[in-house]
Amino acid sequence: MRPLTLFVTAACFFMAGAQAQTPEPAKPLSIQELATYQGADRTARLIEGAKKEGTLSVYHVYPALSNVMNEFSKKYGIKIKAWRAGSEAVLQRVTSESRGNKFDVDIVQNNAPENEAAFREKLLQEVKSPFHADLLPQAVPAHKQWVGITVDIWTAAYNTEKIKKEDLPKTYKDLLDPKWKGQLGIEGNNHAWFGALMNKMGEEEGQKLFANIASTNGISNRKGHSLLTMMVSSGEVPLALTVYSWNPEQLKIKGAPVEGLALQPLMAQPSTIAMLKKSPNPHAALLFYDYMLSEGQKQLYDLKFVPTSKKYELPFPKVPLNFIDPGMALDQQAKWFKMFEDTVVKRAK
Repeated sequence: MRPLTLFVTAACFFMAGAQAQTPEPAKPLSIQELATYQGADRTARLIEGAKKEGTLSVYHVYPALSNVMNEFSKKYGIKIKAWRAGSEAVLQRVTSESRGNKFDVDIVQNNAPENEAAFREKLLQEVKSPFHADLLPQAVPAHKQWVGITVDIWTAAYNTEKIKKEDLPKTYKDLLDPKWKGQLGIEGNNHAWFGALMNKMGEEEGQKLFANIASTNGISNRKGHSLLTMMVSSGEVPLALTVYSWNPEQLKIKGAPVEGLALQPLMAQPSTIAMLKKSPNPHAALLFYDYMLSEGQKQLYDLKFVPTSKKYELPFPKVPLNFIDPGMALDQQAKWFKMFEDTVVKRAK
């Protein structure tokens, strides 16, 4: 064989071998396959796909979630389109858009009962994240179609300039004392808290107690946990019965004279995120999902929220938490709403 022929033949063998060793590009995955994918290259796949998608759409109820979204956007260069409203409005928009075959949203952040309702409507996608193992068990339902990112704990809050520590109530029964007349406030949409509390205390005994408190000393009815906490800090409502544990902590940073108070039984529920089954940007959605359960947990903690990660201590660590079952909250919604309205709201003064 001539030298030139030998060279060409060798080159062909070399190129064939090189081509055989070149890895084939990763097979595209469906949304369901991607959401449940647990390979070692999960994060690399998500980053690559998210950068190609370039955008992420989020509906949310937490105002401060914008801070975390901004950090995510800076890290990955993903543009985020966000829309914020109340929990019911967010659920209604997601549901109505789906029924109209409009699929613009990737991630929904909402209370557990509202995202449980979205799950029942078959709008959400099961996700298997490697970060689930780091979370409180109550944050990860068996169906894995939403996940808790924070814990909303209902606590009382008081104005430290209006109420002395030694005068604070130790139980709800203490609120029957005449000294609390005109001093009390409550958030007017807390039927889930109230229903679960009555279930824990005993409905007949619990309703009788709160009816007597409302009739005897009055309970100011306000809309919005943050607003109610601000009214505590101003002294307009010296003692509020239902704020989230993080509300006073966020105001204390600004120097407000407000402090949280754990009246037992202490009720709680997760605030959650969920990926939509027909997410238009699934790689970005899952990258954000994992981010919220990892780096986002520290950011939420720094904002005084209560992360679901077991790496962070819960407030009032010596007081047991009673988590509200989101399915029960949905099934009992009408009953609990009427119970709260009849027992507290209509008697509010």
